[in-house]
Amino acid sequence: MSGIVAYGAYLPYHRLDRRRIAEALGTPPAKGTRAVASYDEDTTSMAVEAARRIAGQTAAPHQLLFATAAPAYLDKTNAAAVHAALGLDTAVPAYDMVGSVRSGIGALRSALAQPGTLAVLSDIRTGLPSSSDEANGGDGAVAFLTGDTDTVADLVASASSTAEFLDRWRLPHEPTSRQWEERFGEHAYVPLAEAALTDALKQAGITADDVDHLVVAATHARAGRRFGIDELSPVIGNCGTAHPGLVLADALDRAQPGQTVVLLTLADGADAMVFKVNKPGTGDLRAEMAQGSDALPYATFLTWRGHLHREPPRRPDPERPAAPPSARREDWKFGFTGSRCEACGTRHLPPQRVCVKCRTVDQMAPERLADVPATIATFTVDRLAFSLSPPVVAAVVDFDGGGRFQCELTDVDPASVTIGDRVEMTFRRLFTADGVHNYFWKARPLRTKEQ
Repeated sequence: MSGIVAYGAYLPYHRLDRRRIAEALGTPPAKGTRAVASYDEDTTSMAVEAARRIAGQTAAPHQLLFATAAPAYLDKTNAAAVHAALGLDTAVPAYDMVGSVRSGIGALRSALAQPGTLAVLSDIRTGLPSSSDEANGGDGAVAFLTGDTDTVADLVASASSTAEFLDRWRLPHEPTSRQWEERFGEHAYVPLAEAALTDALKQAGITADDVDHLVVAATHARAGRRFGIDELSPVIGNCGTAHPGLVLADALDRAQPGQTVVLLTLADGADAMVFKVNKPGTGDLRAEMAQGSDALPYATFLTWRGHLHREPPRRPDPERPAAPPSARREDWKFGFTGSRCEACGTRHLPPQRVCVKCRTVDQMAPERLADVPATIATFTVDRLAFSLSPPVVAAVVDFDGGGRFQCELTDVDPASVTIGDRVEMTFRRLFTADGVHNYFWKARPLRTKEQ
């Protein structure tokens, strides 16, 4: 029986307090916060961060599936960048499942049908200023590795119910979604959800009373509340494509061995999945939720989302990265793989052919440093450099075990950075120039527990 071997979630550091929207626009105040992807994050970079949560815990996946309704590229496979950042073998195929919110649950179901698959669900939800999508949307990512042995939870049964109706839609290249009148959506979704849930429970040979955890992820909030409470949305918002995976991860975090978890998803139809929990979960989503900061100004949020066009830095725009050198340096640019001299042990970032210490030539062993923590040796706050969110905080960091590197800091308050701060690497988008995203690695304050 196939199931979930490991899972991990990523939530951006920034939160938008919904009261800030009311203060700026004079709309009725709403409670809670929503997760906000930073100016240097997109669905691809968040997918990498989610997958890194489980990298190294188990055997490498046989294939990678990436689902999002907000892909960074069309035509080009976004999963390839995730594949490169994780350092997967070239024989591991990587595929996109993009364009709709329901693609997330589709990727998870496909992964469970093919053990050894890494399914990564990621989304950035945006809406027009003052809209419910703006306040109630959220950004985040989650990854699941499937298998048929040593599973956290096994898939016992699944059922779907599909119909064609117009509830939520977005035309290509439009930044925000549109939604039909709410009463119609509720009328369409409830029968579909009831049918899928009834069918899944029947297949599993259980009744509603046997369910220990029923979690619901719905693009239509009113219809979703008919079946259960979404405990994540008040804190992080509804993360669209990623939300079914996030509520499932949260349920697996809380469930005990032997309990039953049912995931009900409402998005252009309904999907119900029944899981039997075998052992304690591998994540801690509530801890991830607690690490965010709600100090994000509303004007900054609007700027990052492209709704507030501010004067750009008076510096030349960056040039787009070239494809040939990026391909030649894939291990470094995407995988952050340096080299260590086999003669004297000196670590090099970027990787070198000639050792800077002993001058030995071509005696280097590749060494991935994306997961190695570091310490800030010195830094500067640059208020003149080009950035979508100035000022730029540039730092020189010393990695544990050797190696020094200059990089940009992200998710930091420039006034609070100090020499000696501990940092970890994170996969980000440096900038976008002429339609090309320049992905690389930055450092951020260390938020994971050190051993």
